[in-house]
Parts: sequence; C-alpha cells; structure tokens
Amino acid sequence: MKENIQNISPILLIRRLVAGIGDESRHEDMARLFAAYRDAAKSGRIPSALHGINPLYRSLHTALTLCDMVSPDRNMVIATLLYELCASEAMTVENVREGWDEDVARLVNGLLKVTSLYGKQSAVKTDNFRHLLMAFAEDIRVIIIMIVDRLSLMRLINHHPDEKFVADTAFEASYLYAPLAHRLGLYKIKGELEDLSLKYTSRETYTKIARELNETKVARDVYIADFIAPVREKLEKTGLKYEIKGRTKSIFSIWNKLRKQQVEMSGIYDLFAIRIILDVPMEEEKSECWKVFSIVTDMYTPNPKRLKDWLSIPKSNGYESLHTTVMGPGNKWVEVQIRTRRMDLVAEKGLAAHWRYKGIKSEGELDAWMNNVRDILETADGPMELMKNFKMDLYDKEVFVFTPRGDLHRLPLGASVLDFAFAIHSKIGCSCVGAKVNGRNRKLTYKLHSGDTAEIITAPGQAPKQDWLNFVVTSKARNKIRQTLNERANRSSEFGRELLQRRCKNRKIELEEGLLMRAIKKLGYRTVTDFYKAIADESIDVNDVIATYELLGNSDGKSEEHRSAQEFELQDPMDRPGDMNGEVLVIGDNIKGLNYKLSKCCNPIFGDDVFGFVSAEGVVKIHRNDCPNAAHIRERYPYRIIRTRWSGKTGNKFAATIRIVGQDDIGIVTNITSIINREKDMSLRNISIESHDGIFSGFLILGVNDTSALSNIIKKIKTVKGIKDVQRSN
Repeated sequence: MKENIQNISPILLIRRLVAGIGDESRHEDMARLFAAYRDAAKSGRIPSALHGINPLYRSLHTALTLCDMVSPDRNMVIATLLYELCASEAMTVENVREGWDEDVARLVNGLLKVTSLYGKQSAVKTDNFRHLLMAFAEDIRVIIIMIVDRLSLMRLINHHPDEKFVADTAFEASYLYAPLAHRLGLYKIKGELEDLSLKYTSRETYTKIARELNETKVARDVYIADFIAPVREKLEKTGLKYEIKGRTKSIFSIWNKLRKQQVEMSGIYDLFAIRIILDVPMEEEKSECWKVFSIVTDMYTPNPKRLKDWLSIPKSNGYESLHTTVMGPGNKWVEVQIRTRRMDLVAEKGLAAHWRYKGIKSEGELDAWMNNVRDILETADGPMELMKNFKMDLYDKEVFVFTPRGDLHRLPLGASVLDFAFAIHSKIGCSCVGAKVNGRNRKLTYKLHSGDTAEIITAPGQAPKQDWLNFVVTSKARNKIRQTLNERANRSSEFGRELLQRRCKNRKIELEEGLLMRAIKKLGYRTVTDFYKAIADESIDVNDVIATYELLGNSDGKSEEHRSAQEFELQDPMDRPGDMNGEVLVIGDNIKGLNYKLSKCCNPIFGDDVFGFVSAEGVVKIHRNDCPNAAHIRERYPYRIIRTRWSGKTGNKFAATIRIVGQDDIGIVTNITSIINREKDMSLRNISIESHDGIFSGFLILGVNDTSALSNIIKKIKTVKGIKDVQRSN
C-alpha cells in the first residue's frame, strides 16, 4: 500500500530526493531551489492548492518518481520543481535561465506551453490533442515529465471527494498518457496508469479482479513453483547463468482480455507467464535462447500457434524475445518468455520504444522518430544528457487549431483562416469572411499557428472567389472552392445560353451550331461555358454576339447588293484621296446582312450625320459626327473609319435624351408630358427631375423616329411657360 505523500514532511521528501538523484545533486542547485521557494512564500505567490492537492508536494512526488522510474536527471528534476513557481508567476523563465541554465529554462518553458493547452478540455479526448502535445513540448523530456507527473497525480487522488475531477483525470491517464508512456517504452508507468484508471472509473470491476487474483495467489505461486522446478533442474545441468521469475498480468490487461474475449479468468492463456532471463555474451544470445526453448518444449507440449519468434526477426522497433505457450501441469496453458539480460533491460526498463505492441497504431514518420528515441534511450551512459539536443520536430509540418468550444483540428503548415473554416464545414468555408484568432480579427489569408483558437466569422452574401485558390493549402478547401465556382459558372452559363436563344428567337434567327462555334472563337472565348457566362455577366453584349454571328453567316454567302463591315477595305489614310472618294456604308431597316451597332456614347438617331467605326470585334459602331468621342477616334484610328449614311425611312423608334431646365412651378411637368403624349409615333420612356432653389432640371428619354421629330418636340416644349432651356443630350 502506497503511503500518502501529503502526510510526509517536505523536508523528508527533499532528503529522499537528494538521496535519489545522488551524484546528480548539486549543493548550489538545492540552495537556489530553497531560496526560490522562500522568496515565493515571502511575496505571497506560493502556488495554491488545486483540488485539495498541495502543488509543492506534488512536484516533490513527481521528482522522486522521476528518479525512481525513469532517470535521476538533474535538469529534469530541477525543471519539475521550478515549474509550479513559474506557473504561479513567482518567477519567470528568464529567472530560471539566469539562476540555472538554458536547458533547465527550456524544459520549464516546454512544461508551461504544454499545460497552457488544458483550457480546452474537450480536445483532450481526440488523437489530435496528443499530436499537439508532442508538437508543443519541443523536447521529449518534457513529455516524460508530464507522464510521470500524471502518475504522481493518479497516486494522490485515491478516494478524492471530487468524483468528476477523478473521472476526468483517470480518462486522460488512460486515453492520453498511458499510450504515450507505452510509445516511449515506459511500461511500468503505463501499466500503473491503466490499473489506476480502471480503479477510479470502475472500482467494482477493479476490486473483483484484484480479489480473484489475491484469492488465487497462493495456488498460483504453488503452480508456478511446480512448473519451474523441473525446468530449473534441466537448466542447472547446462551450466547456464540464468534467472527465472513468474509474473501475473496487470489488472487492466486482464480486464481488457476478459472484455474482448468474453471469457472467465480461467480461460485466459497468459494470465501469468514465466520469464527465463539468460546472462550470456551478445554473440551467443540467439543460440542459447533456442537451447532453452528446446529444453522447455521437450518437457511441456507447446502450442504451435502461439510461437512468437522475435529473435530471428526482431520487431521493427527493436524488441527481441522468444515467446511460446505450453501445456503445463493440470492442463493449464502457461506462456514462457525467453530472453537475455540485455533484451530484458530494453523491454522492462522503458528503454525500448516498441509502441506498436498490443495494437497501438503506427503513424508513418512517428515510427522512425520513435526508433531514434529508442536508440538514444538505449545508450548506457547518461541517456537524458544525450536527449538535450533531441529536437521534437515530428509535427513541424502541421498546425493544430482549437475552435472556441475546444474542438481541435489538424491542418498542414501554412493553413489559413479559410482552410480552418472549410475543415469545420464546407458551408462555413463558403460563407467565411474572416475570423477572430485569439481574440483578434484576422483576414481570410491569415496563417494559423499551433495552439491558436479561431472563431470563424461568416456572412450570408459571401461566396467562394477565384482568388481564394491562391492561398488555401488543404485539398478539402481547394476542391470545394473549385466545385462551387464550377457550379456557379454552369448556372450562369445556362442562363447566358437561354438569354441568347431567347433574343435570337425574338429576331427570328435560327442558330447553327457550327457557325455559333466560329463566332465564339472569333469573339476570343476558349470554351462555350466561358462564352455563355460572359453573356450572363454582361461582360459582352448579346447584340454584339448576334451581330458577329450574322456577319460570319453573311461572309459565307455574300450579297452582291450589300456588304458587311468586314468587306470594306480599310486603308491607311495617307493612301486614300479623301473620305469623299471612299466607299459608303448604308444603314437602315431595309438593309440586311450588315453587322453594325448604334453607339451608346452619343445615341445617334435616324437623320443624324453619322460615321462608322470598325471595332476590334469586327462590329461597326455608328457614331454621330458631333459625338464627344469623334475627335479622339478620328485622330487615333483614321484607317478604321467608314463613311456612313442612312437608307430611306426607318420604321424603328430611337432613344433620344433631352435635358430641360425651368422654374419649379406646379403643373409644369404635367404640361410637358401632355405635349409628348399628343405627338403621334412618339413615347416617353423615362423621366428624371431634380429641384433646387426654385429651379428644376431633368432628363427625358423619348422614343422618336428621326431627328426632325426630335427637333419638333424640342420646339414645342420650349413654348411651355416657365421653361428656360431645352436641348438634346448625349
């Protein structure tokens, strides 16, 4: 039964600690430690008890356990004792660096960083938390201290009144720290953590198995002695130096087998095992182990299905041993393990990282990394000294980020806020506009770091954009963005297709697929989807598309009477005698097969003096001679100008804009609209009026047949009382 550490004098604990670390102890180290605690007590910053457990006692207990079960390492012991002072802000990491050295400060800083993660309790239940713990520690010794500290805490909380605290602690020990201990080869610690965890979470089950083991202990000891006696007699005759010992499986291990195999304790093959350990030179290890195997199997019938030969081919993690299960006296199965002293040291003292054993999953790079740990730990002279420079960069290519609820997500290095949003949910990613990272607002492009807490900010109107692909790094985010962009493009493309088809139907134009493909290519679009999307986005006018389509159609079957704009030979102005001698483009309703468009910058109507300008798309834009852009066009592109005139009378109405200024009298607008409504073949399409300081001004957009009709209506409006000015506007 373990003594209650809190009932022991701190002075006695310190004496035990000094004795435990032996040669590693330094008088000046202990003096500085006492001074540090004395100063903390004077300043009132001595760490307070948490859950009724004195942190000073817990630190001393952890340091003692560290010396007893791992290594009496000076720096690890000092860091363990100083951590609580730094956590309570009685001293800083810089104080540790000045008072001791850089390595101790590094360990203390690692412990502070790792324990800072415990505010997110729900994350402890995930595999990612274990990875984050490894990434934050930066030094394998920090993880070892954490494991030993958890064992110390587990020993201290038996019959603790806070049942939830005990349950949470036991869960963490079983889920998080026991697997870590197993991976590092700290098997005794791992076994005790699992047993105590079962004890605190299912005390009845634990007590039942412990009672059955205790009740059968005498019989089991007698049986083991009867099994060993003839084996020992045979081994004595060989002259080998050896040791034989029996062991019973841990309570947790027995419970696990009972649960998985659905059997009683009597049905477990290796409820207890015999271990034969040989003292032989390394070059004779294999042959002598097989020799002992032969002796045992000659005496007892082996089960061939239970032979495990890790001598010929050791496990990838370095574990070596020879296991067999034989039928002993009373027809009971007994497992026999045969190994050398060196192999036993590797397996029993936590010096081998055979963490794959018993089904613990491999994680790729973790395999090779843990083998390096094993190699360092197997060094006989001061393994912890060698581990000072052992860099834990196992997860340096990943980041681990918390949600506000404490959920933990694993992302590749360089992941942005947007990657994190998509990792939570695709809908959240699509509507993400930023995030609060550790309480500060950050943009979508902000790169996250391990340990960050990010709260995603969304907006209903947000949608994925093409440039998002430039900074996301996760495949999930990239694929979802592309999928959304493609779906949107397809929807837009379908709308553009319907718009073109509807417009062509109105104009009684039959679209031919081949000719349309030529038009699409001529307009500079690589795909049909991009083309229809451009129509939907209004980046290209559907009328320009139809004009290009008709132009290509007419170029295939040219009319002798009328030619398209493409047929006009554009000459350099220096080579032409003048506009009067050039060819003339005739436009109007009775002219078919021409690809032209009335310019919106000057809105020409029938009767205006106009000229044609051949655009880069091959469409002739019709401008008024007094267009604001006419001078610029004539100066820069004289060789692309075509003389143009109207043909006969047109049946179409043209949009003409006039600007009116007058006194802001009641009824003046009514008078104007009445005049327009009385005009035959004229309509008022739009009116926009503003009033300021008794003066109104505005624009009227009229539907007129020609310039004479426009001039006539302007004259009539000028006769309205209160009108000061009426003129045509561009």
